[in-house]
This record gives sequence, structure tokens and C-alpha cells, in this order.
Amino acid sequence: MDPRVEEHARVLVEQAVEIEPGDEVLISAPREAEPLSVALHERIAERGARPIALGKSGREQHAFMHAMDPDDFDGPSDALMALAEAVDAVISVRADRNTNETGDVPPEKNTAYAQLNQPFQEKILSRRWVLTQHPAPGNAQRAEMSTPAYEEFVYDAVNKDWEAQREFQENLVEILKDGSDVRIVSGETTDISMSIEGMLAVNDHVGENLPGGEVFTAPVPDSVEGEVLFDKPLLAQGREVEDVRLVFEDGTVVEHSAGKNEDVLTAVLETDAGARRLGELGIGMNRDIDRFTYNMLFDEKMGDTVHLALGRAYEETVGEDSERNDSAIHMDMIVDMSEASRIEVDGEPVQRNGTFVFEDGFEV
Repeated sequence: MDPRVEEHARVLVEQAVEIEPGDEVLISAPREAEPLSVALHERIAERGARPIALGKSGREQHAFMHAMDPDDFDGPSDALMALAEAVDAVISVRADRNTNETGDVPPEKNTAYAQLNQPFQEKILSRRWVLTQHPAPGNAQRAEMSTPAYEEFVYDAVNKDWEAQREFQENLVEILKDGSDVRIVSGETTDISMSIEGMLAVNDHVGENLPGGEVFTAPVPDSVEGEVLFDKPLLAQGREVEDVRLVFEDGTVVEHSAGKNEDVLTAVLETDAGARRLGELGIGMNRDIDRFTYNMLFDEKMGDTVHLALGRAYEETVGEDSERNDSAIHMDMIVDMSEASRIEVDGEPVQRNGTFVFEDGFEV
């Protein structure tokens, strides 16, 4: 077996979810991720734990979502809920043969499906869990890379010195921990501010996402003001959405547009009340992710980027006495911060043109 796959499995099992003897571990992985799934089965068994495999192809997911009538269901599968209740940890692996497989499923059906499955997602998030990527050909093609080049890119971002990454990111955690107000400015198109008073900054080095490489928190839901242009495209519901523009007042999206597939954005915003508010502010810090690949698991960790997510806030970012934004969706979108940009905390710049105040080259 490719030693890089074995190392990927080791990091997932030993560091990300810290599998212990007797654990029941759900592995959700499509067929394209078989090498990693095999390595995970071996690692989990070596630790005296039991793997439970679950997964379906993109074509199977497409067939169900196209044929389903959301009105036929009143919630998630009882069997899946029982499984989520029984397991101790969850390892979810992405790997695509075709990243646009569900692209012709109507947006309103996608949002209805997300609403049906919200209780299952919440239960999974209450377990020890991690989401990762196996370098499948479909993802390489979407990134406009050969499969070998994409494999190298993925493993450079995943198999690294995570303790050193944690120490680097802790510099930003300390700034946000003591901060109250954040302002993000990029060019003439983005000037948005929010309060993080009472919220918690999380150092994502190796844990719920692999690769890690960001520091993230939650805005106070009704504090977000201003306008933002997300100048990096995203894949949502199997379709590419470009140039998303949002205007916030009192924490709520009051205007929106997109240069491509605006109907997808509209459907997401209409999912529920929480979908019109921000649930996450994330700042990318993984310098080994040095190119955009149309894969949010990697793209949101890029140095020189900020991402904001509409919808659900993660519980670990919300202080004990603070309001948590709730929604069936969590959709990340990226702002390029490499030029004519800055991040301010309580009026003081902490990043300028992609360089942090604690890095060499920071411009005063």
C-alpha cells in the first residue's frame, strides 16, 4: 500500500479522533476511497476497536435525490439515527468520480433533503468526528491537475507536522480570544464587521477536518453589518456558484446576488431563518495549501483567505451564555485576502495582504 495512505489513516485514527479500545467507529466512504478505507480498517483493528463501513456512490445519491419526494418523509432514516446514536466516532471520507453528479437535482430539493437530515447531522457532530479527502480522479480533474499531482498536493496538506501548525495558529487564537470586534476589508467590494464577544476561537490543526489549518469562531448572530463579495467560486449542491455578494443588516442577509447559479444561492438562503445569518468566521492558515482546487475542505484553509459560512454555528465556538445560530445548512464561502486587504480586531490590524502581524513581512 502507498505509505502516504497509511500515514493518512494513522493521523485520522490516532490524532484526529483518537480511537480507543472498544470503540465502534463509523467509516463513511465512497468506493473511490477504498485504499484509505482499507488502511482505516487495519488501523482501527490494531487499536482494539471495530469499524462499521457505510457509503454510497455519487450516482446512487443522485438517483435517490432525483426520484425522492421530500413530502414522503418526516425526518432522517430511523436506522441511520440508531447507528449515529450507537457509534463512538465517525470518519467521513470524500472522494468523487464526478464532482457535479448531483448538479441537476433542483436546488429546492437539495435544501429539503438537508432539512430532513438535520437531526442526523447534529447527532454525528456530537460524536468524535473528522472529515477528510482521498485524492480521487474526479477531484483531481476538478482541480485541473493530474491524478499524481493532486495526490502530492493532498498528502502535503494532510501528512505534516501538526504540532508546529498548532503552535503557529495559537498566535491568532490568543488575539481573537481577547478581542470583541472584527472587521474584514478587501478592495472596494468587501467591508464587513461583526462582534465575537462571548464566542470562542478554535485552533483547528488536526481534529474535525483533515487537513486542518484554520482558526475559526462564530459571530454574534445579529451583529454582522456590511457588504461582502466572495471572489472565489464554490461548489454547492453539485453546481458551481460564482461571485456571491451578500449585504447584511442587523445580522441578516437583506440583499444577495451571484454571477452564476444564483438560484442555488437563493434556495440556500430560503432553507430556514438561520440560513440568512452567519454561523462561522474562519481564517485560513495552512501554507501547504497554495492553490485553489474547488474543494472547500482545502480551499478554506489556504493562507491569505477568510471564509464565512451561512447557517449553522459549531457548538464549540459558542460561549456558554451566547446565542448559537441554528440552521439545516452550513455553507462556506471564501474571500481572497492576498491584496488590498486587512483584518482588524478591535481596530488594530492583525493581517494585511495575507500576512499576519506575528509573521515576517507584516506591513505596519
